[in-house]
Amino acid sequence: MKSDTGGSDAGGPIERAHLRHPNDTTHTIFRYPAPPDLRELVSRYWIPVWRVPQGRDAPQHVLRYPVCLIVITDEYARFYGVESGLSTTVLTGDGWAVGVMLTPAAGALLTGVELAAFTDRVVDVSEVLGDAGRDTVEQIREVMRRDPRSPGAHRSATAAYDDVLRSYLPVDDEGRLVNRVVAFVEDNPDVLRVEQVRNEFGLSERALQRLVHRRIGLTPKWLIQRRRLQEAAGRLREKPASLSEVAAVLGYADQPHFVRDFKNVVGMTPGAFADRYSRENPRAE
Repeated sequence: MKSDTGGSDAGGPIERAHLRHPNDTTHTIFRYPAPPDLRELVSRYWIPVWRVPQGRDAPQHVLRYPVCLIVITDEYARFYGVESGLSTTVLTGDGWAVGVMLTPAAGALLTGVELAAFTDRVVDVSEVLGDAGRDTVEQIREVMRRDPRSPGAHRSATAAYDDVLRSYLPVDDEGRLVNRVVAFVEDNPDVLRVEQVRNEFGLSERALQRLVHRRIGLTPKWLIQRRRLQEAAGRLREKPASLSEVAAVLGYADQPHFVRDFKNVVGMTPGAFADRYSRENPRAE
């Protein structure tokens, strides 16, 4: 099993969804692909290991993808529904987590209900996975406590997830469809309108709305906005010549609309974000 640590590690490229400051060296993230038979259910596994100096904290801000997560640490084990706003986790001390980024199809399969019931909600993993989930938590904690950076521990921890998640296969036809819909939106920056998604998949407006509501818990419009904001964050890290240029590339009608959308979700203006997160010297907004 090969790790992909470049996506969020200090000094490497920053994951599109992760609003990590380039000078934040408090943690390393190891990423692993799902085994072939689980790839319709699991996007990937990720294992952050952190060490934050005493008396300090390290807030981690993420514009999460339209999927559910399972995260197990030494202190908690949680199932996360899709988060509509900005996700913030504060790291302190020394620690680790073993996470699963599920596919869009997976949330409703694991919970057994329309995923709107879990939008912006966090519950104990046992509420979703039951006794099998509790067993998985204990297995993962046992192997990770020995050495959280060990490749062997990572193999054992992700294998424990594999065992419990296989019981939710196969993915249903509607689940495969929502996986394709989300991939289409995320992989095509020129998708700016819900109509483009409807035309690609031959769905009525009502059918697309119901599909995304059942399987993700939000709306098709939100899917497009989320990808645009993630892309905006990436462009702002590169210190663009102007905010109007970024707004135009992302398909916004005007700069004020872009600034408003970005600030409402991220909590700061695009100019302030660029000044804070870029590796270059700050510029005036």
